[in-house]
Order: sequence, then C-alpha cells, then structure tokens
Amino acid sequence: MGSSYRDLRVWQLAMEMVVGVYEQTRDFPKQEIYGLTSQMRRSAVSVPSNIAEGKGRSSDRDRAHFFCHARGSLLELETQVLIAQRLEYLPSSAAGRLLADFGSTRPDAECPDSVSEEFRESKRIRSIGSRAKGKPALEVPEV
Repeated sequence: MGSSYRDLRVWQLAMEMVVGVYEQTRDFPKQEIYGLTSQMRRSAVSVPSNIAEGKGRSSDRDRAHFFCHARGSLLELETQVLIAQRLEYLPSSAAGRLLADFGSTRPDAECPDSVSEEFRESKRIRSIGSRAKGKPALEVPEV
C-alpha cells in the first residue's frame, strides 16, 4: 500500500481515456452540453477517480468496492459511446477506438471480491485513451 494511486498503470491509462473522451465530445451538438456530453465526461472522470479512492482505502474489501464502481462507470461509458454513435455524434472509427477494449466485458459478470482480480478485470481500459489518440495499445502488467 506504500505506492501512490498515481503509480498504478491502470489509473494512468484511465486518465488518458478521460482526455480521449473530452476530445471526442468537444464537437458534439451544443444542445447535448448538459446531456450526453456531460454524461460521458462524468462517466469517464469517474473511472480514475474511483481507482484513486479505492487505492486510498485501508482494506481489500473497501478497495474492491471502489474498483467495482470504476468498472461500473466504464460500462456506463460504453453504453454512452454506443448511444453517441447511433445518434451520429461519433463517427464509427472514433467510437470503435473508444470501444476497442470493451469487447471483453461480460454484462452478467460479477464484480470480483479480490483487489488483484479487479485490477486484472480493469485491463480493458488499458488502451482506450491511447487508441483514441491513434497510438498503439499499452499493456497493463498483472498485479
């Protein structure tokens, strides 16, 4: 528990994802500023925020709780990206880059109890930010 949340690779990549979402939503219609644009940005910001809060907790159970919230926010964001694509606010290529690592998510999956399992489960966000910027995917090491 000695390292900072800033040292977590999954947090660093989630921060890149936030930037990618902000960049992609910049050109959404103005009438969506308090709608889908705001929803997507809040969901994206929630992912690294919950990872950081979980890292600051003293018990594995508390950490896992916040990591599960981060995963939930990631699933919200996936849904919102699909909505934006259907509304033709996001081109298919941009939506595809944002969704690239969501494919491994099973909607019926239970949030794991162990912290290390949650970090492994969080690997699906490893390249969202970098792919949104056209960079190659980055790997998240096993915890």
